[in-house]
Amino acid sequence: MSLWNDLQYHHRDTMDRHILKLFENEHRAAGFSVTHDGLLFDYSKTAMDPHARDLLIRLAESSHVGASAEAMFSGQKINETEGRAVLHTALRNLDGSVTVDGRDVMPEVRAIHARMEGFARDVREGRFKGQGGKITDIVNIGIGGSDLGPAMAAIALSPYADGPRAHFVSNVDGAHVHDVLKPLNPETTLVIVASKTFTTIETMTNAEAARRWMAAKVKDPAAQFAAVSTSLDKTGAFGIPAARVFGFEDWVGGRYSMWGPIGLSLMIAIGPENFGDFLKGGAAMDAHFRDEPFAQNMPVMLALVGIWHNQICGYATRAVLPYEQRLARLPAYLQQLEMESNGKRVAMDGADLTEHSGPVVWGEPGTNGQHAFYQLIHQGTRVIPCEFMLGREGHEPDLAAQHRLLSANCLAQSEALLRGRSLDEARGIMAKKGLTGDELDRQARHRVFPGNRPSTTLLYPKLTPYVLGQIVALYEHRVFVEGVILGINSFDQWGVELGKELALALDLVLKGEDDGAVKDGSTRQLVAYLRG
Repeated sequence: MSLWNDLQYHHRDTMDRHILKLFENEHRAAGFSVTHDGLLFDYSKTAMDPHARDLLIRLAESSHVGASAEAMFSGQKINETEGRAVLHTALRNLDGSVTVDGRDVMPEVRAIHARMEGFARDVREGRFKGQGGKITDIVNIGIGGSDLGPAMAAIALSPYADGPRAHFVSNVDGAHVHDVLKPLNPETTLVIVASKTFTTIETMTNAEAARRWMAAKVKDPAAQFAAVSTSLDKTGAFGIPAARVFGFEDWVGGRYSMWGPIGLSLMIAIGPENFGDFLKGGAAMDAHFRDEPFAQNMPVMLALVGIWHNQICGYATRAVLPYEQRLARLPAYLQQLEMESNGKRVAMDGADLTEHSGPVVWGEPGTNGQHAFYQLIHQGTRVIPCEFMLGREGHEPDLAAQHRLLSANCLAQSEALLRGRSLDEARGIMAKKGLTGDELDRQARHRVFPGNRPSTTLLYPKLTPYVLGQIVALYEHRVFVEGVILGINSFDQWGVELGKELALALDLVLKGEDDGAVKDGSTRQLVAYLRG
C-alpha cells in the first residue's frame, strides 16, 4: 500500500475529530511548531497528528526531497523539460562555488551584483544625473516575475526606501503606464526595462510608450533608460548602452529572479546595504533548508502542511493572510510562485498526475479581509486553510496600540477558526437578548461557527530586509518540496504559451489584417463587437 493511500485512510479515519481534541496534549503547540533564526511557524491548529506527520515525512523521504534539494543547490539540470539548472539560490550565495557545465558560476554572479551596486550608488548619490540634475523616480517596466517580486518587496521594505521613489508598470492596458508616468518628470525619471529576451510583448509595448513620453521632454530619451536583459543586440537597438544592461543566466526563472538584476529597482530604492541584508536572509533560509532534519525544517513542514491540506484533505484553495499592510502584494507574489510553478497536469515523465497539483492561492492583508471574505472562511460550506503572518513589532512605535490591536485580531481569527461557536452557545446568546421559541432557534442558527477549520501562523520579529529574505526563500523552498513530492517540474511554465500565441493571431484579426474565419463563433462575435 502506498504512503498516499495510508495518508488518505488516516484522514478518513480521523476527519470527524475536532482539532481542539489534539490540544488535550499540553505539548501540542510546541510539538507542532518550528522555530529558526527568529521565526516561529506554528502548524498546531491543523488536523495533522503525530501519525499523519510521520507518514508525510516518510512521503518526503521516499520522494528524495533531500537529494533533489542538493541537486538543485549544486547546479544539476533539474529543470528537465528545458535542460536547465535551477540556481536562484546562487544569486544569494555569499560564499562558495557552484558549478554548471563544468564552470563555476559564482564569479559572474558576484560581478553582476557589483555592477548593480555601482550603478545603484551612482543613481542614489547623484553621479548618474539623467538630464534633469538628479534621478528622483525609477519606473520598472516588466511583467510576471520581472514585476511581482520587486513590486512586492518595494512596498514591503518602504521604511528602508531612502533613494529614488520606485514605481512599477506591468499591464499592457495603456491605463497602467499612463497613470504611473503622468505625475512624474521625464527629466528626473530612470526607466528600467526588465525582459530577459527584450521581446516580451507587454513589456516592450510599455517600454515604447515610456520612450515616447520621455522624448516629448528630453533630448536623448534612451539616456534615461536601463535594461535587465540578456539581449545586448536588442537593448543596443533600443539605444541603451551595454554599461546600463544587466543580464542573468537562463538558470534563473522569472518568478525566482528578484535576488539578482531583476531586483535592481529595489536595490536603488533601499540601497545596496539593505539589499545585501535581503540576500543574507534568503541565504540563511537556504542553509536551514539544507541542514535541518525534516521534522525541524521550516520549508519542509510548511510544504507538508500544504500537501496534507490540498492533496489529502481535498481543500482546493489556500488563503495567505499577512497581518502587515506592507505585505499587501505578498499574496499575489506567492500566487504566481505557487500556481505557475506547481499548476501542472503531468509528472516529470509526461504521465498524467495521479494526485491533484497545486492549490488556488489567494489572500489580502488583515484586517481588511475580515470585513470582506472572512465571512465565507468562517461560515461557508467549503474549508479554506488559512496561513496567517504577523510581526511582533511594527515600524511605527508611536502607533504601538494599533499594532497591538492588529496582533489581537490576527490571533483572534485563528482561534475563531479553530474553536468556532456551537448551536447551544448561540442559543444562549440569543436567549440573553430576550428571544424565545422558534425565533430564538432561527436566529441562533445564523450565529453558529462550525470551527475545526485549519490555519497556520508564521511570526517574525519585524519586517526588515533580512526577514523578508527569509520569508521569500521559505516559500520558494516550500513550492520546491511540494513539486518534488508530486513528481512535477516546478520550474517551467508551458501553460502561459498557448494564450500568447493566440493573442498574436487575434491582434491581426482586430486590426483587420485577418478575417478570423477559423475562429469559433463566440470569438468571432466578441471580435465583431470590439471592432464596432
